[in-house]
Amino acid sequence: MIKIQRKIQQTVSKKIVCKEWRSSIILEGMVEDWSDVVKAGKIAANKGYKGVVNKIEVKNLHIPEINKPIIADNSLDKTQTDVLTIGGGVIGCAIARELAKWDVSILLVDKEDDLAMHTSSRNDGIIHPGLAANPKTKKAYYNVKGNAMYTKVSEELGVVFRRSGSYVLFEKRWMKLVAPLIMKRANQNGIKGATVIGMKRLQEEEPYLNTSIKGAIFFPSTATVSPYKMTIAYAENAIANGIVLSLNTIVTEMKKERGKIISVKTNRGTIYPKVVINASGVYADKIANMADDQFFTIHPRKGEIALMDKKKGYLLNSIVGKFNLGHSKCITKGGGLVKTIEGNILTGPNAYEQPYREDFTTNRDSFELMVNKLIDTVPKLSPGDIITYMAGIRAATYEEDFIVEKSEYVSNLVHAAGIQSPGLASAPAIAEEIERLALESLSETKDIKRKEKWNARRKKDKQLSIMSLPERKRIININSDYGEIVCRCEEVSKGEIIDAINSPIAVKTVDAVKRRTRAGMGRCQGGFCMPLVIKIIEENTDLEMTEITKKGKDSAVLKEETKT
Repeated sequence: MIKIQRKIQQTVSKKIVCKEWRSSIILEGMVEDWSDVVKAGKIAANKGYKGVVNKIEVKNLHIPEINKPIIADNSLDKTQTDVLTIGGGVIGCAIARELAKWDVSILLVDKEDDLAMHTSSRNDGIIHPGLAANPKTKKAYYNVKGNAMYTKVSEELGVVFRRSGSYVLFEKRWMKLVAPLIMKRANQNGIKGATVIGMKRLQEEEPYLNTSIKGAIFFPSTATVSPYKMTIAYAENAIANGIVLSLNTIVTEMKKERGKIISVKTNRGTIYPKVVINASGVYADKIANMADDQFFTIHPRKGEIALMDKKKGYLLNSIVGKFNLGHSKCITKGGGLVKTIEGNILTGPNAYEQPYREDFTTNRDSFELMVNKLIDTVPKLSPGDIITYMAGIRAATYEEDFIVEKSEYVSNLVHAAGIQSPGLASAPAIAEEIERLALESLSETKDIKRKEKWNARRKKDKQLSIMSLPERKRIININSDYGEIVCRCEEVSKGEIIDAINSPIAVKTVDAVKRRTRAGMGRCQGGFCMPLVIKIIEENTDLEMTEITKKGKDSAVLKEETKT
């Protein structure tokens, strides 16, 4: 510890002090800039401690409090449940589905108005092959295992999934000399089928790539999926199998006795769980702290993404990224171009450290730098093809690895934390392991049996845009609402929107409809269809027009009636 403190004081600030706590190291002090906080945390990481608890403060920096629900009631008060899962992202929902196989009670809570409103809807949708993670890390293990599981999972859940493969591109001839090292990494991580290809085959597979590209390594296991649709599908199947979902529910406090959580306080009452699963994304360290088990710190890492018009979708068939010499050390895999499951081309993401956990704004300079760096891979793309852009926050720890384990000090707490990229690809495998750990804890107080009637399958959503004309005609003949197109850009019908509103999870916001149907995700970004979507929500829910929000809380679209 003394050596770590000396190095931090020499390179960052003399005002920072270190101390040991259990098996972790704690950093405390005051600095002038957030970059110094991160720098100190990285110096202390991977030095023999279990984790870094970074409590360094930044002078004159105001970090907003967590964005809380506006609802406060007692609807969950005195609820007893076998398992309480905190967090409605893809990890939390996948865990809920795995646990729903067993005859146990499960409550899944999330503080937002809908599922997948943070990282699980703000990423590139890639099911990575597992190359980026260092060998022998949890990232590498769960990534490769989860990737292989997706073929079955997506088929069971009725979610469109495509193994398009990915290419690591060589811009210079000398870069081919590094190919054996990349292939060695692939073998170490258990990736199958990786192949070095030349310019001729690459041009055959991706004819619109820049002709200056000299070759590539192809990874056939790479795939794409809609991350928010996968999250929702996991949750809907879990609900169909008996779990309870409570949205607009934030955990505020935990009470422990004799090293065990006995109650969890929320804005909707106090819950009494036998086991608690921490799958709360960028707030996982805060949840751990409530249980007096914070052995790690989440430092928010922002990533920005640009989405191109579908009319340029023909320019790419798969996923391409430029070779990055600092691959194993850098904080990002470098971003690339992705042919999404819906047919757009996605550009990005980039990555940079910043202190805010829920700041989804984009920075013009970093965004333009990313776009200009990447789009020359396909010369016929231009910034004018961008129809929208977004940002997400990665839940990075200083150790840069997943935390998938039972607490060492709280007998009924299980962590699924620090799940940044490739978290989406790893979700099925992480969920299986958390299932095992949770049942292990629960078996100490309860005899657990597998359900006799567990349904692995979820009915596939009707999606007219990918149907054949005979299929469309058949459905429209049954229900004419499917013949009324509401979103012209994405070819979404009124019937699909009504289906979303009446789905197992309450849908009452414009963005919730968007996540399920893609209404509003096209070129005009809802400019044409939003009023129609609002009208359909009003007709099919108990909400008045002025009560309908874009994304929950105080995001009302309409203020008042102008004509009566």
